[in-house]
Amino acid sequence: MGETAMNYETLLRKYSPLMRYIIAPILSDPRDREECLADAAMRAWNSLDTYDPNKGSFTTWLTVLTRNAALNRARGIRPTQPIPENQEAPDANPEIQVIKKENREELIRALNTLPHRDMALFFRKYYYRQSTAQIAAETGLSVRAVEGRLYRIKKHLKKLLGGDGHD
Repeated sequence: MGETAMNYETLLRKYSPLMRYIIAPILSDPRDREECLADAAMRAWNSLDTYDPNKGSFTTWLTVLTRNAALNRARGIRPTQPIPENQEAPDANPEIQVIKKENREELIRALNTLPHRDMALFFRKYYYRQSTAQIAAETGLSVRAVEGRLYRIKKHLKKLLGGDGHD
């Protein structure tokens, strides 16, 4: 079934566990989590026509949308004050925007050099904001092993991105 053909109830039934999983590490208050889930689901439903399968899977699109909704809620930004994804403030200096874009692209290239397992750890910790304990429990690694891998990943990325590689 194509994503645009689904109804709202199907969206919630099929994807709310994933959405809750994304929201949980970002928002600690259960009421905020539920409100965020409702906001993110409604935003996804209202934005189905913007989903482009050529840019990635529906699950990836929904994950990014859900994460952004949770981060906005954590920052105190409500859905009535949307911030477009990947957009700078309107008065931002164009030179700064170019530098930020180049930095993002450089980081993406560096992340793509990581083995899949390391990239997944990095994203779980720093993109999805999962706790080290949660990552350890779900991957079967010890907390110390997760911390060690994350340390080595950051050191590797720092070296690739022009840092000195020393902490």
